[in-house]
Amino acid sequence: MKLIDYGRDDRGHDLGFECPGCGYGHSFRVDAAAGKPNWAWNGSFTSPTFSPSLLVNKDLPSQRCHSFVREGKIQFLDDCFHVLRGQTVELPEVE
Repeated sequence: MKLIDYGRDDRGHDLGFECPGCGYGHSFRVDAAAGKPNWAWNGSFTSPTFSPSLLVNKDLPSQRCHSFVREGKIQFLDDCFHVLRGQTVELPEVE
C-alpha cells in the first residue's frame, strides 16, 4: 500500500503519502465538501493517481515540494528544492 488513509469526516476523505524527496508526509483531500480543495483520485491504494499536482510550501522556495502522482509513481517538478527535482520515482510503501 502506498497511501495512508486518514479517514473521512464532514469535510471529505483525507489521504496522504510519505514523500521520498523532502522526507515529509503530504496529504490531500478527495470527495471534499463544497467549496473545499479537492483532488481527483483513481481509488487505488497500491497504484494511486491523483490530480491536480500537489504543491507544498509554495511560498517558501527553499522548502517547496511540487509533484504529480500517477500510477504509483511520484513525478517531482523542476521547482522542488530537493535532489529528486525533475525525477520520477516509485512512491514508497507505507505500513
